[in-house]
Amino acid sequence: MAEYITVLVFFLVILVFVLGTLFLARLLRAQKYESMKKDTYECGEEPAQAGLERFHVGYYLVALVFVIFDVEVIFLFPWAVHSKSLGLWAFLEVVLFIGILFLGWVYAYRKGNLEWK
Repeated sequence: MAEYITVLVFFLVILVFVLGTLFLARLLRAQKYESMKKDTYECGEEPAQAGLERFHVGYYLVALVFVIFDVEVIFLFPWAVHSKSLGLWAFLEVVLFIGILFLGWVYAYRKGNLEWK
């Protein structure tokens, strides 16, 4: 338990730093916003249209699936670099990991998240 005291102290210092920074930012920010500060800035020109546009939800779903599988590739990269020295057990773990990813892909496909509507 004594070896975790350092980690706990480190975590508490980080927590105090983050919460203190957020509190200080809220304390020092402008209290009242003018309407001009809320306008969209287009290189000094008058805005041609509203600043927020609605996007089709298909963009969100495709981006979400891409990010999920991209992060999974990041997890596979260290294994690919050291695959020769890790042995059979690590290979079976990666096969299980890829199998779970494949099940996630099948689920997304069956839900229609990969089809453009």
